[in-house]
Amino acid sequence: MSIETLPILFSDVVNAIQSCDNHYAVEAQHRLNSLTKPIGSLGQLEEIAAQLYSIFSGAIPRPLHRAVYVFAADHGVTSEGVSAYPREVTAQMVLNFVSGGAAINVLARAHQAALSVVDVGVDADFEEAKGMIRAKVRRGSRNMRLEAAMSEEEMFAALQVGVSVARAAHGRRETLVAVGEMGIGNTTAASAIAAMLTHQSVDALTGNGTGLDTSGRARKQQVIVETLQHHFGTNKSPDALEVLRCVGGLEIAAMTGFILGAASLHIAVICDGFISTAAAAVAQAVAPAVQDYLFAGHCSEEPGHRPLLQLIGISPILNLGMRLGEGTGAVLAMPLIESAACLMTEMATFQSAGVSEAKQA
Repeated sequence: MSIETLPILFSDVVNAIQSCDNHYAVEAQHRLNSLTKPIGSLGQLEEIAAQLYSIFSGAIPRPLHRAVYVFAADHGVTSEGVSAYPREVTAQMVLNFVSGGAAINVLARAHQAALSVVDVGVDADFEEAKGMIRAKVRRGSRNMRLEAAMSEEEMFAALQVGVSVARAAHGRRETLVAVGEMGIGNTTAASAIAAMLTHQSVDALTGNGTGLDTSGRARKQQVIVETLQHHFGTNKSPDALEVLRCVGGLEIAAMTGFILGAASLHIAVICDGFISTAAAAVAQAVAPAVQDYLFAGHCSEEPGHRPLLQLIGISPILNLGMRLGEGTGAVLAMPLIESAACLMTEMATFQSAGVSEAKQA
């Protein structure tokens, strides 16, 4: 889909995303080189600091106002036996999130990140559950092996959910947001998206998800191969939004919209694992300048994650052998990003500290 064919509200968001001004990158590097340390000695922290400086046009907010958003939806493809867990676990985990008992709750509390759970497509009713954003587009996506996961209208509705959540985050002055998800079957959707966007084999990109054995993984791979053949045939480079519509999930679409919306508002975004990075890859395909606003919290054990990070052009901050999702890896990276901001804004320069600089060779 070209930008001209997108719905007006969504195209406005995409058009508002601009690359960070290179002037700030140059200014940031000059500042980092003037700090009381050997040049480059803080490694990746310096890269993070420079990116923050550019995102916030030379004025990094202190402290960074942190939040994490967990987007939840069910997937029709679970009827094909692609997950070791039943579909009902999505709703059960959403209730666990809102009651405060999941890993992401623990980490969000530990690292002072406000947690929001967004129901964009869970196949359950949550009338009595408090503390979630209710934005259900439909009760789960369709079985992508047999038909498109979403209609165009449903996809854009889910994208708009994400945009609206990003605008609300901006209204609360949140400046550093993590993107997480919950949806049984969503590694299947992410693997299908990754295969189409990276042009790598389904076998190389598809892992065990939530604990599949060898035969289960083989079944999952076969479902993805049949799905891609059904929707795209010999078309190896379909439009990214068409890929999302056919094989994505409602939560992946919402995360895509959230990332686009956040970038349009100069909010720093931390991708979590494989699924949220698949959403980020779609977002970057729609608006390449999105890359300037993205951090990779960690590198997941899911085999498709690293190729997606390479496609986007971002490096993981952590590598802890994790594959949980929920936004956990992204929230764990927050203290390091905050540390980079502190170093950038609080360290003395050679001149201010009266320290002699290194002699030039």
